[in-house]
Amino acid sequence: MSYQIDLRGKVALVTGGSRGLGRAMVLGLARAGADVVIASRKRENCEAVAQAVESLGRQALAIAAHAGQTESLDALLDAAYARFGRVDILINNAGTNPVTAGLSDLTPELFQKVFEVNTKGPWYLASRAAPRMAGHGGGAIINVISVAGLKPSAGQGFYAASKSALHALTKVMAAEWASLGVRVNALAPGSFHSDMFDNSAKALPGLEDGAKAANLQKRIAETDEILGPVLYLVSDMASFTTGSTLVMDGGYLIL
Repeated sequence: MSYQIDLRGKVALVTGGSRGLGRAMVLGLARAGADVVIASRKRENCEAVAQAVESLGRQALAIAAHAGQTESLDALLDAAYARFGRVDILINNAGTNPVTAGLSDLTPELFQKVFEVNTKGPWYLASRAAPRMAGHGGGAIINVISVAGLKPSAGQGFYAASKSALHALTKVMAAEWASLGVRVNALAPGSFHSDMFDNSAKALPGLEDGAKAANLQKRIAETDEILGPVLYLVSDMASFTTGSTLVMDGGYLIL
C-alpha cells in the first residue's frame, strides 16, 4: 500500500472555498493533484482562487453559490458535473456565525439563517452528491463542524447547535452511504487564523488571548495547518475511516 497522497484524476468541490480555511484547502488539494470546483457567494473571489489553482497546473471552476439555498446548490453540483463529469471529493466548509450573544438575545430569524447555512446546506449538497459519486466508484465527503459543535461554550448557542447537528448527520451519512462507496467524516477545527477568526479578534478585544489560553498549545493555528487532516481524510490513506471526527484544536480545554 502506498502512503503518498496523490489526488491526480480526482475532482474536489469545496464550499466556502474563496478565503480562509477553504482557500487553504483548495490550494492544498490542487498541489496534491486534484482539479477543484471553488464555491462561495462572490464569484470574483472564487475566480481569484481559481487562477491560483491553474497556476499550479490544475483545472479549476469558480461558481457563485449560496450554501443555504437548495436551488443554488443544485446548480453548483450540475455545473461541476457538466465541467468535469464527476466529483470525487466534497468538502462542506461554508459556515456562518454572525453573532456572538446569549441565547436570550437571539432571534428566530437568526436561528433560521445559521441553520440554513451550517446544517441544511451541507446535508442537502452531500445527499445529492453521494448518489452521483456512487455512479463513478464512490468518493469522500468532509463536513467541517468546528470544535464548538463538540464542546459548546457561552455565546455560541446557535453556531454550536448547528455544528452539533451536522456532526450527528455525518454519522448518519456514513452509515447510509457506505454501501455506495462513499466515506463521510467530520473535521472539527479549533481556533485557526482565518478571515472569520481574525475579523472577530479585531472586533472583540481579548478574544485572541482567550482562544490561546483555552488550548494546551497556547496558540492560534496557522491556516495551512488544516491541510494534513484534510488530505488524510480525502485520500486512500483513510480508506478504512468513515463516520469519524478528526479534532484539531490544540487540546481545547473547555468542557
